[in-house]
Amino acid sequence: MSPYTLSMLMSSLAVGTITTLSSYHWFLAWMGLEINTLAIIPLMTKMHHPRATESATKYFLTQATASALILFSTIMNAWMTGEWTIMNMNHYTSTTILTIALAIKLGVAPFHLWLPDVLQGLNMMTCLILSTWQKLAPMGLLIMTSHQLNTNLLIMMALTSMIVGGWGGLNQTQMRKIMAYSSIAHLGWMIMIVPFAPILALLNLLVYIILTSSMFMTLMALNSTSMNKLSTSWLKTPTLAALTMIVLMALGGLPPTSGFLPKWLILQEMTKQHLNMLSITMAMSALLSLFFYLRLSYTISMTSPPHISNSNLNWREKNNLQIIPMMIMLSMMMMPMTPALLVMN
Repeated sequence: MSPYTLSMLMSSLAVGTITTLSSYHWFLAWMGLEINTLAIIPLMTKMHHPRATESATKYFLTQATASALILFSTIMNAWMTGEWTIMNMNHYTSTTILTIALAIKLGVAPFHLWLPDVLQGLNMMTCLILSTWQKLAPMGLLIMTSHQLNTNLLIMMALTSMIVGGWGGLNQTQMRKIMAYSSIAHLGWMIMIVPFAPILALLNLLVYIILTSSMFMTLMALNSTSMNKLSTSWLKTPTLAALTMIVLMALGGLPPTSGFLPKWLILQEMTKQHLNMLSITMAMSALLSLFFYLRLSYTISMTSPPHISNSNLNWREKNNLQIIPMMIMLSMMMMPMTPALLVMN
């Protein structure tokens, strides 16, 4: 792909997200979402592979359906209330349709089936963009309208996402599908806390973006797309493999990594709302995700293939690894911020 085309597409992604996050009119927000969708589709198909074309088609159809639902719900709300303002969604049917549309945009269960298939057909960099940057605009709309959405529907979808994200990742061997189910599980935690403490949802989104970016960068550096390839990483570069294990533990939410911080604060807030059984279910569902993160760590550290050629040991020649230690440090340094975040909460 031409550098000029790539820069134009990346700029369009930024413009679409900024337009959605800075708009107060529903039509402008919808336009930003459409710019985002149309900008990432050429990035998906740049590999010129049938699997990439299939992923781009599935993504386009899913996002077009969600955008049509968003437009339909906002038009219905404007018909009932006479306003197009984002902060004024008072009609019950409109807010229910909007909640479903944003869940489809994000890939929240039970509308998650497109996400693993789409990620499996893309390269790692496009998967990184789809898993992080493309979540910003829909999540921003969800947080802005959180006080008006159907709380029971959000809780049901969030709990389903946690269970599906943990259960679905148990039977996967492809790293992109594992990261897709990891995204579904993390989105469940974000959606669960949105009606009660939106600031904690923002914190969870920030930590999720840092951890997911770190994981995809290490996978790109190790050139690993499956568990079999990941098992050879310790022999190629032990340092990077050890850093990958740290990121996996952070994704699982083990202390003292950054991934433990939002889960701890969210469970604390849920108990303050006297939702004790729901908190216990959330904590138990986190164990499902933790199991396949630990299995990946075991694959990296404890297994190795019987034969490995020294011709593959070319990791020292790579010059694009400088950003990875910085991302790993961010994956571990947020725990000292806990007292300040507790005071803010």
